[in-house]
Amino acid sequence: MEVQTPSNSFLLSSADAINGTVNWKTKQANSFLISRIKAVEKNVYTILSKVHSDRNVYPSAGVLFVHVLEREYFKGEFPPYPKPGEVNNDPITFNTNLMGYPDRPGWLRYIQRTPYSDGVLYGSPTIENVGKPTIIEITAYNRRTFETARHNLIINIMSAEDFPLPYQAEFFIKNMNVEEMLASEVLGDFLGAVKNVWQPERLNAINITSALDRGGRVPLPINDMKEGVYVMVGADVPFSSCLREVENPQNQLRCSQEMEPVITCDKKFRTQFHIDWCKISLVDNTKQVSTYQEVIRGEGILPDGGEYKPPSDTLKSRDYYSDFLITLAVPSAIALVLFLILAYIMCCRREGVLQLVHHSAIQKSTKELRDMSKNREIAWPLSTLPVFHPVTGEIVPPLHTDSYDNTSMPLMQTQQ
Repeated sequence: MEVQTPSNSFLLSSADAINGTVNWKTKQANSFLISRIKAVEKNVYTILSKVHSDRNVYPSAGVLFVHVLEREYFKGEFPPYPKPGEVNNDPITFNTNLMGYPDRPGWLRYIQRTPYSDGVLYGSPTIENVGKPTIIEITAYNRRTFETARHNLIINIMSAEDFPLPYQAEFFIKNMNVEEMLASEVLGDFLGAVKNVWQPERLNAINITSALDRGGRVPLPINDMKEGVYVMVGADVPFSSCLREVENPQNQLRCSQEMEPVITCDKKFRTQFHIDWCKISLVDNTKQVSTYQEVIRGEGILPDGGEYKPPSDTLKSRDYYSDFLITLAVPSAIALVLFLILAYIMCCRREGVLQLVHHSAIQKSTKELRDMSKNREIAWPLSTLPVFHPVTGEIVPPLHTDSYDNTSMPLMQTQQ
């Protein structure tokens, strides 16, 4: 199936693993129409694209979008330019962001495992962004020459007639990394296996998520262990009996005991995909019941005050004189009254006078004791008492006289 666009080509990943070119048929620059696949053919596809220049892409809301950033294209833009036939394997990394913002939109993810592998933009566009062009700035960095090149990717999200598909199933594939699962051949093989089990009229890949984004652990670098990836697909028919087998009590018991459940159709996936059937999620949107509950007002719930009405721009002038009196005058008046009451008690009452006299007597007695302590007699240290002369045996008087100020005399004196 082919779709014609100005200098745009897309890869088509179908359920029978056959790739074809899709052409977009258009009459106006802003009006594009996706050719639907005939129901009798039961082909399933997801939109892929490859970067070659500043371009427009037209993914559908609710359908997996994958955009490959090829290193081979950007190699020719970094000097020195390679000659024909010359092999240039410079390490190149990519930075992607929404124009005018530091990061990408919330629905769009990016992954590049090494500087020697291609980068991939992928995600599931939301219905809220339909009709709004999303400009993604793609900057390529040559890690050898430190040169950069920039391109813009304009994503025009289109509305899908069958969005969302009523029946959605999410599989957890243990032996795949997200960049491996995004390859068109691998994704086409998986959709083909799901189609054989489910037998739907329409089948779309809705989203792909790495297990690390769901809180999974980084695997050990042994035995070629993989991170794991969640793949969500949607269809227009109810789930098959094989997919429902995981819900029976026996398999639920085995899952609770961390044992592999018995699924009859697992052999259709086992050759290429190792599915953890205990983590499969089946969502039937036709039976979704609204979770809205009417709020019963009671104790603790305030009545609805209506919409918030902000104050007008013209504010009225306010008199702060009363606030000044309350803040300063009232506390000052209370402090003054308390001071007068204390002065009256201490100076005019008998109890206050007695306390003042008692305090004065204590101060006078303390002063007298200090004066008396200056003239008290201090016992002479042993080193200052009379000693005998070591030769004659005569008593030698002390070194000081009786009029010597003994208060400043040191405790030890040098003997003669």
